[in-house]
Amino acid sequence: MNPILENSVNPTSQDPTNSTVDWTTVDTPTGPLTVLAGPDGAVRAAGFTADPAALLALIHPRLRGTLRQRRELGPVTDAVTRYLDGDLAAIDSVPVEQHTDGVFLAHAWQVLREVKPGEPVTYTAYAGLAGRPAAIRAAAAACARNAAALFVPCHRVLRTDGTLGGYRWGLPVKVWLLVHEQRH
Repeated sequence: MNPILENSVNPTSQDPTNSTVDWTTVDTPTGPLTVLAGPDGAVRAAGFTADPAALLALIHPRLRGTLRQRRELGPVTDAVTRYLDGDLAAIDSVPVEQHTDGVFLAHAWQVLREVKPGEPVTYTAYAGLAGRPAAIRAAAAACARNAAALFVPCHRVLRTDGTLGGYRWGLPVKVWLLVHEQRH
């Protein structure tokens, strides 16, 4: 089972001044992937950019901290490398820590982690999987507010008509990810 995404925060995460957010950038065929992780190794943000500050801005204020560059992030970097090499399930066991005051978002992010590689779903289907079939806009908002791209795979959600829709990191990245997952 996938690790739970938080809709509440550990007491140690309440004060960002006590927290360090480690980051690293991994080269991928579609450009740099930067990952930010908390002290426990849980991914707090990830995106196809070389700018960790841009990712830090996506993290809920309660989970932000001082950025510290690392050459690699141990199991997180290993999972990304394995994913890129074709072991698509490698990212499934990486813990993710996102905070929201809304229960639906936390649940929707967890459900998104259960969407299988190579089997994209529509926003309508995603809303249904999240238990609120009529909440298509809320499902789209969950994708838009997701800070942990790749690990919470919002790229696996398509428009109801089957077209790509949007993607924070650009449609060429979304296409590359979907094709990569279809091939493996």
